[in-house]
Amino acid sequence: MNDNDALATAVAGFLAHKRALGRKYRTEEATLRLLLAFTGQRGVTDLRQLTPCLLDAFVASRPRARARSFNHLVGILGCFLDWAVTQHYLEAAPLHTTRRRETASRLPFLFDTAQARRLLEAAAALPDNPRATGRGPAYHAIFALCYGLGLRAGEACGLRLGDVDAGRQLLVVRGGKFGKSRLVPHGPRIGALLARQAGRRGGCGDGPLFSFDGRHSVHPCSASQVFHRLVTELAFPVPDGVSPPRLHSLRHSFAVGCLLRWYREGADPQARLYRLSTFMGHVSPASTAVYLTITPQLLAEAGRRFEAFAEPAWLEGN
Repeated sequence: MNDNDALATAVAGFLAHKRALGRKYRTEEATLRLLLAFTGQRGVTDLRQLTPCLLDAFVASRPRARARSFNHLVGILGCFLDWAVTQHYLEAAPLHTTRRRETASRLPFLFDTAQARRLLEAAAALPDNPRATGRGPAYHAIFALCYGLGLRAGEACGLRLGDVDAGRQLLVVRGGKFGKSRLVPHGPRIGALLARQAGRRGGCGDGPLFSFDGRHSVHPCSASQVFHRLVTELAFPVPDGVSPPRLHSLRHSFAVGCLLRWYREGADPQARLYRLSTFMGHVSPASTAVYLTITPQLLAEAGRRFEAFAEPAWLEGN
């Protein structure tokens, strides 16, 4: 960016501000660079030269068929301009474009235990190829960590040998969302899986835990492609109103599975939500609540708990 360009300097200041709060803002930076290129072609170099018509033209130049993608674009612009107002660079945000209403939102696909087992078995059976030895065990372990510990795909793929603390049964998950790191405890089954993978990788040093060339970690996009091929072959039934399964569905399934287990154990889900939020690397329980899709099983357990709670009052009334 040109330091003499006031608009580019404001963008740089906005990104620095957000990153100081622990956010990565890579997608946002790419979008704002597109805005700088668009305005530069029109001779606009200052924030105060941004007009509603100019911003509408920029949005129109970046067509988005899906409402979610369109709203993300508008949201980035709005966030930047609102920040500029708080910094007194602008008196008011000139963005008048409204977000699209998402009328076809679907529920996430949730894996039950049997479906997750079939997926993991299919992953473990993947054959090697000339560029990837140990594909089956590696993808089996990655998917198991997403389903069994609720890790994000990038977190699982990015693990390093030094992140496995076998003695304390802990994983060190580094550089998660917003750049946060956390400790994730696990049980003996996950521990055995990690030990086997570490053994295949040599078990020492600080290289990537999941790697096919010994130097670079398995990319999350590669894991996602393998996942999609497997679920397509397995042909899991997708209920009406539910999105097709994607790799992130394993993390959703973990969260809902925890809630269901707490109900069945008689625990207080509300009290434990803070623990789940910390475990999953969220900044607040509100972020975790997005993952807690209400399922028929959860409704049934909640109904049974309410009946047990209300039964004394019913008996008194009768």
